[in-house]
Amino acid sequence: MKEQNTLIEKLNELKDPRREQGKRHPLSMLILIAIMASMSGYHEYRATEDFIKANKDELIAVFEPKKDRLPSFQTIRRALMTIDFEEFSLKFYNWASTRIEIKKNEWFSMDGKAIRGTIKGDKYHEFTNLVSLFSSEHKKVLYAGKVDDKSNEIPMVQKMIKDLGLEGINITIDALHCQKKLQFALR
Repeated sequence: MKEQNTLIEKLNELKDPRREQGKRHPLSMLILIAIMASMSGYHEYRATEDFIKANKDELIAVFEPKKDRLPSFQTIRRALMTIDFEEFSLKFYNWASTRIEIKKNEWFSMDGKAIRGTIKGDKYHEFTNLVSLFSSEHKKVLYAGKVDDKSNEIPMVQKMIKDLGLEGINITIDALHCQKKLQFALR
C-alpha cells in the first residue's frame, strides 16, 4: 500500500488561485466543508449554509477558524469555482488509493455521465460530462475526470488509464471504446 496521508494534507497541496487580499479561510477547509455537506445530503450551495449552521459547534472544534468565524456558502462557492478540477481529482485519487489496496486482476468500471444544470446557456449543452473510475469490490469512486467540451469520453478514458498507471487490473467500459485504434493505444 502507498504512504498514508490525510485528505486535508492532500488538499493543502492544491494551488490556491484566490488573491491574498481578504482570504480568511484555507482552501482545504472550504473544500472539506463542501465534501462533508454533500456527504450529509446537503447538495446545493444554499444547503451547504444550512449544513454549516446545523454543525457550527463541531466545525469550529475541528477547523478552529480565527474568531470562530465559519465561511459563508458564497465563500465556499467562489472557492470551488476557482480550483483546477483535474488537479483536485488527482489529489483525491492519490489520497483514495492509499485507503484502498488495488490488487492484481481486480475489477473496476469506467463510465461517463453528464451532469445537467452545471453550465448556463444553450439548453442542449447545459451539462458537464465526467468519467469516473469505480472500484467494484470496494464500492467507491476513486477518480473522476472532466471530459473536454469539444470531445467525447474516449480521450479521457485513455488519459486516465495512462496517467493513473492502471496496469494489471480489469476495467469494464462502454462498447463505445471497442475500437481498433483504442486497443492499440492501451498496449
